[in-house]
Amino acid sequence: MTEPSAHFLLAAAALSAAAALLHIACIAGGPDWYRALGAGEPMARMAASGSWYPAIVTAAISAVLLVWAAYALAGAGVLPRLPWMRVILCAITAVYVVRGLAFVPIMILMPGRSLVFWGWSSAICTGIGIVHVLGLRQAWASL
Repeated sequence: MTEPSAHFLLAAAALSAAAALLHIACIAGGPDWYRALGAGEPMARMAASGSWYPAIVTAAISAVLLVWAAYALAGAGVLPRLPWMRVILCAITAVYVVRGLAFVPIMILMPGRSLVFWGWSSAICTGIGIVHVLGLRQAWASL
């Protein structure tokens, strides 16, 4: 049963699941999707050449995002309680917020993607991080 104070965690779960599905769609869509979603030309070229590397990396990211969605659903009371729920939900939140706000250092460490990609992906991660922060605050007592 959903906790009455868990609306933001439900939204956080939906956002992580949507991000996971977008990554899966990228695998299915192939090189053009890798390019359009900003994965970088090297990933698009590898996908075009039939390399499994882009699909494996993208599937791993999708799996992580689905686990994060499951933790948010558990925090909202939709799924059974998961191990270390408070700690892991705080860590997930931190990853989203740090990824969103630290786009300049990440951009330097991971060249080859456009400024548009870094701007949009950072804004999206910051937004999802804020939803997680609000969800943690809202549901903290029940976690």
